[in-house]
Amino acid sequence: MKLFVKLLTVFVLGFSLAACGNAGDGQSNVVSSGKEQKTVIEYWHVNAETQGGQAVTDLVEEFNKQSDSVEVVAKFNPDMYKGLMQNLQAEAAAGKAPAVVQVGWSFLDYFSNNFEYASPQEVIEEHFPEDKTFLKDYFLENVMSLAKNSDGEQVGIPYSLSNPVLYINRDLLKEAGLDENGPKTWEEVKQFSEQIKAKTGKYGFYLQEPADNWGTQALLESNGARMITDGKASFASPEGIKAYEVWADMVAAEEALHIAWDQGIQSFIDGNVAMAYTTIAQRSNIQTNSKFDVAAIKSPAWEGKEVRLPAGGAMLAITAQEEAQQKAAWEFMKFLYSVESMAKWTEGTGYVPPRSDVAEAENGLKAYLEENEMMQPAIEQMDGVVPWASFPGDAGLQAEQLLLDVRDQILGGSISVEEGLKKTEKQINELLK
Repeated sequence: MKLFVKLLTVFVLGFSLAACGNAGDGQSNVVSSGKEQKTVIEYWHVNAETQGGQAVTDLVEEFNKQSDSVEVVAKFNPDMYKGLMQNLQAEAAAGKAPAVVQVGWSFLDYFSNNFEYASPQEVIEEHFPEDKTFLKDYFLENVMSLAKNSDGEQVGIPYSLSNPVLYINRDLLKEAGLDENGPKTWEEVKQFSEQIKAKTGKYGFYLQEPADNWGTQALLESNGARMITDGKASFASPEGIKAYEVWADMVAAEEALHIAWDQGIQSFIDGNVAMAYTTIAQRSNIQTNSKFDVAAIKSPAWEGKEVRLPAGGAMLAITAQEEAQQKAAWEFMKFLYSVESMAKWTEGTGYVPPRSDVAEAENGLKAYLEENEMMQPAIEQMDGVVPWASFPGDAGLQAEQLLLDVRDQILGGSISVEEGLKKTEKQINELLK
C-alpha cells in the first residue's frame, strides 16, 4: 500500500482540519437534486482570493449547476502545496481522502510515493471510453510529461502552468531616474534597487516568499546552480551561494523587502516596492488592484548565463478510491479542462493554459491574449522552463521546510549565506540517504 499513514505532527504547524473542512469520509456522500442523487466530491486547492480563489468558486458553481450527477465541494488549503500535502497526510492517517487534489510540481514524487491515486487515463478507459483519446488529442507530450513521476508513471494532468516574471512600477522607476522598461539582469536589479532606495526612500525589490522555494530556485539555477543533482541536494555551490548573497545583501541594506508573500505583493500594489518577482499567476491581482503604471517583464538573467525558470503551478490528481467518486472526479476534471473553462482559469489567474488549443481558440483566449500584454512575457519565456525541483523519497516535506527555515535565517541576518546553504544541503542529503 502506498497510502501514507504516519501523521508527523511536526508538519501540522497548528493547522486544524476544521479550517480545511470535512465532507464526511469523502468516499460515498450523495445529495438529492430533484429526481436525481448527486455524488458529492471534494476538490482540494491552494488558490487564495488573491491567486485565483474567485475563479475556483466560479468554475465550481458553474459545474454544479450544469451537472445532474456530481456536486463538487471546493476546499482551500493554506500554505500552498506544502500545506495541502500536510492536510492530505492527516486525512490519509484518518482513512479519508478527497476526490481531486492540486499537487504542486515540487511534490510530484512525494505525492506518488506516499498516497493512493488513480491514473487519470485508467479511469477514463474504464468508465469513459468516449474520452479515450482526450489527453492525447489536446495536450502536448512534453506538457503531459510534467505530471510523470521519476518512474515514468502518469500521476495526474497538468492544470496550472506558470513561470516567474518581474512586475515593475513604471512610475516609481521614472521617479528614481531609471529606465521605465525595467532591468534585464539580476545585476541591474540590484543597481535599480540601490537607486530607488536612495532617490525615493522606498524598497526597490521583493522576491516572493510563500511556503515554497520556487522563486529561490529560479534565482539560483539561472546563475548556474542546481537544486538537485543525481538525487542529492546541490544548491550550496559557489554559483548558488553568490546568487543568494545578492538577494540577502539587498535585504540587509533595506533595498529589498523580506516579508510574507501576501504582504509583499500588497506592498507592491500599494506602491511601496518598485519591483516584485513572482508568478504570472499573480497577474490578475496585480493588474486589477495597482493604481500606477504597472507592467510585467521577462525574468532577469545573470550576465552571461541562460535563464532557468522552474515550472510553477500544479497538476490535478485523482485521489478518490471508490468507483462512483472516481467517475465523478473525471466528470469534474473534464469540465475544468474544456476550452471555455481553461480560458476562464487563465483570465482569472494568469496561469498559462496547459491545453494546446486554448490560446488560439475563438471561444478560448485568442481575443484576450491580443488585448492583454502582461501575459506575453510568461508565454515568451516558456522555452526556459525547467522542472520544479522535487526531492525524492519520503523526505519532500522535510526538505522543503529546511529550505524555508534557512531562508528566514539568512534574510533575517542570523546566519551567513554560505554557512546556511551548506548546513541545509548537508541536512537534506542526510534525510535522502
